[in-house]
Amino acid sequence: MSNITIFGAGNIGSAVAGLAVKSGANVQVIDRNPDKAAAAAEGVTGSKFGEPITGDIVVLALPFPAYEDVLATYAGQLAGRTVVDPSNPIDFTTFNLALPEGSQSAAEYLAAKLPDSTIVKAFNTTFAATLASGETDGAPTVVQLAADDADAKNAVKTFIEDAGLKTVDAGALKRAQYLEGYGALQIILGVTEQTPWTAGFKVVK
Repeated sequence: MSNITIFGAGNIGSAVAGLAVKSGANVQVIDRNPDKAAAAAEGVTGSKFGEPITGDIVVLALPFPAYEDVLATYAGQLAGRTVVDPSNPIDFTTFNLALPEGSQSAAEYLAAKLPDSTIVKAFNTTFAATLASGETDGAPTVVQLAADDADAKNAVKTFIEDAGLKTVDAGALKRAQYLEGYGALQIILGVTEQTPWTAGFKVVK
């Protein structure tokens, strides 16, 4: 049985927490509001920000700017763990990607900040509604993954697929640049009401 920690009890955090519970994992949700953390999904353990991490897989279900607080508080504890980055670093005044100078993607920025962790890009190309329902237009929701470490990528893939969703392998972590552009496009289409927040891509074979 895997142990998964999720930072954030918002829409994405709650959806991923539900998937993790469904996969059979022990799930910890960390939030500044411990009551909100405990209510993220049935069967999770809620913890207050600052309390120790219990998961081997850690999902940062937070806006990209909030990562700095996590790094300042938890960088030492994240060493040796698989850290999942679902962020789409967007400037919502322009809808352009907004990254620290010199960074190619949020995931690669995170990898540079956490050299003793393994980083997996996942969940940024799926809306919370399709993660929570597990379905996109009548087909299982598909999560795209990018990472340099095959074992870490496989661990994330396993819990997603154990929850009934599908995955596709987008390749090395540098492909996170493409996934973040794709995620930004989906958000723009949603904000401009050209697609609903229950929309997404599906793989047809």
